[in-house]
Amino acid sequence: MGPGDRGHTYPGRPRIRPRWGRIALVAGAAVLVLALIGGIFAVNYVSGIDNDLKRTNAFSGLSADRPAKTVEGAFNILLVGSDSRDPDTKDDEANAWRADTLMIMHVPADHKSAQIVSIPRDLWVVVPRSNDAACSDGSRAKINASFAFGGLPRAVHTVECLTDVHIDHVMAIDFGGFKEVTDALGGVDLKVEQTVTSIHRPYRVFKKGMMHMDGAQALDWVRQRKQFSRGDFARMQHQQDFLKALMDKASSSGTLTNPGKLDSFLDAVAKAVTVDQDFSLKDMVLQFRSLRGDNLTFLTSPNKGSETIAGQSVVVSDREKALALFQAMSADKMAEWMAANPVEKS
Repeated sequence: MGPGDRGHTYPGRPRIRPRWGRIALVAGAAVLVLALIGGIFAVNYVSGIDNDLKRTNAFSGLSADRPAKTVEGAFNILLVGSDSRDPDTKDDEANAWRADTLMIMHVPADHKSAQIVSIPRDLWVVVPRSNDAACSDGSRAKINASFAFGGLPRAVHTVECLTDVHIDHVMAIDFGGFKEVTDALGGVDLKVEQTVTSIHRPYRVFKKGMMHMDGAQALDWVRQRKQFSRGDFARMQHQQDFLKALMDKASSSGTLTNPGKLDSFLDAVAKAVTVDQDFSLKDMVLQFRSLRGDNLTFLTSPNKGSETIAGQSVVVSDREKALALFQAMSADKMAEWMAANPVEKS
């Protein structure tokens, strides 16, 4: 059994209709930008932030037969995102936990690169019936349903069953909180490929060319997709641009050397994320100190696109390709996998 399989079959080869997450890309930025701080001063500085981070037991009740950690030094972070300030959210759901995004951030043992693999929220999988149930003991559903069935621990269990990759840490992000993160950096410069009007109030106009955006503008921009012929593909590109812009701005704007700016930035990040009990921001700063935006690669879990199953539009896994990708991740051989499966960098 392997990723996207676990003894089950997936019918059909319909057209691709990916659902790109708009949260975890920015979640990765939270970790990666902080990694740019580096140095003894920063390590001491962020030690205090660790105490302020909201924490949750993301591994509660998981059985002992989880995937083994096969390579010391390499680690995987499950990035989970929800948007408490999403303008599309219905009033009666505004305070409900909704996981809009699932991604695995893999960091090789040398800590000089990172790969972020998006798992479509509509991926059709087996969700185990309990946090300690066998992977095959469950029911078919969209992977996003795992949160409704059992919160973060069930999501971790489901992802580990799907990928056979050991999850070391979990970071849950309130995307709305990244408005303050962006503003703490003084805004970001983003490329607008065509002039469009936002579908959300106050119906901002984004003009073609390079635009400087504050937090509210940037988050509105990365929510847009219906105006573009590429739909979710365009939105994915905008999210990646946003993450890279955050990283570049943090490392070049003096934020990291200005105690006042650094304090505002880290305070905004701390308010926007919830992490597992063992997550250490101090350790992340040390482990990511050699990582830069140029060494960050975005991928998506291989799939065959969408299909209607049980009256639902779902995304169907490409078992063979997913197996190869996640085996490479587990064995810390992503460099070899990417060499054999070239990824165009944006």
